[in-house]
Amino acid sequence: MNKAFTKETDHDDEDELAPSPIPAGTKNYLTPQGYQRLRDELLALIDVERPKIVEIVHWAASNGDRSENGDYIYGKKRLREIDRRIRFLTKRLDIAEVADPSVHHGHDQVFFGATVTYVNQDDVERTVTIKGIDEVDNLQGEVSWVSPIARALLKSRVGDEIQLMTPGGLEHVEVLSVSYPAPKPQE
Repeated sequence: MNKAFTKETDHDDEDELAPSPIPAGTKNYLTPQGYQRLRDELLALIDVERPKIVEIVHWAASNGDRSENGDYIYGKKRLREIDRRIRFLTKRLDIAEVADPSVHHGHDQVFFGATVTYVNQDDVERTVTIKGIDEVDNLQGEVSWVSPIARALLKSRVGDEIQLMTPGGLEHVEVLSVSYPAPKPQE
């Protein structure tokens, strides 16, 4: 059979079949900055990256034998990756619910977007910021709103002691401080 009529697969499509970490029936909560970052990435893929790769694949295909053409093979693979990311971002942005944490500025109760400092029973103090699933950076102390610590902290107030189930067992945590970004002045 001619190679032109066979489907190319890399088993990368399995990523799309994995269950979404967003709880069923809920929105994809994002901060305004997180929403803008995802939207910017989507537009860059559509307007810049994809056309560039399409041009490379077109050029490589015009060179003849595609079976040993590295530019063509790599370009097609990269095109599939870009298309998969575009589909993912489009789906995520379609169900996005932008929640501005600055509306809670000055409050001491934990909601989405809060930066919370807490201490555990071993007197280890930690600070986390509760953000959307698609925008967290663990290295910056950010946790998703569906994480166990965020779920335990949500709706608590400064001074509250909460229970957190960890792999090491039940842990008692006390909320020390809650802060939100200041609202941006109206333009």
